[in-house]
Amino acid sequence: MANDGSAQRRPSAGLRLLPDTRDAYRQFVEITTRWSDNDAYGHVNNVVYYAWFDSAVNRILIEGGVLDVQNSSVIGLVVQSQCQYFRTISYPEIVQVGVRAGHIGNSSVRYELAVFTAGNADAAAQGNFVHVYVDRASNRPVPLPEPLRTLVEAMKASS
Repeated sequence: MANDGSAQRRPSAGLRLLPDTRDAYRQFVEITTRWSDNDAYGHVNNVVYYAWFDSAVNRILIEGGVLDVQNSSVIGLVVQSQCQYFRTISYPEIVQVGVRAGHIGNSSVRYELAVFTAGNADAAAQGNFVHVYVDRASNRPVPLPEPLRTLVEAMKASS
């Protein structure tokens, strides 16, 4: 059984997942909430979490030197995403998005993400999305370039 901080926290199929803990994630990206993130109910709207997920992964890829948003010949397209919410977050909180790589395929990566707030070991929300890497010109799937594969392999959860 994996020792990634979440293995014992996942119940049987059909039951609600329990939140992961910080120690289940390899890297973190800090994001400041904005006034406009809050909805009429006074908490961050659900769609904002997906933007945080996308921003966190892309920041890691850019800082890792494997993504040039304007010029990379291979880009990742999100083909599937999911998020589960455990606790509300409101402006002006600062959040940390934990990022790890789940499944790494020939032309795809499943990123697993969780949103944490200061002083909380358990995720306020967690989810995933799948990037399929394509040739920018043809939009056809291509094998992961080696520098990208090396970076995401280093992001895999501890086992």
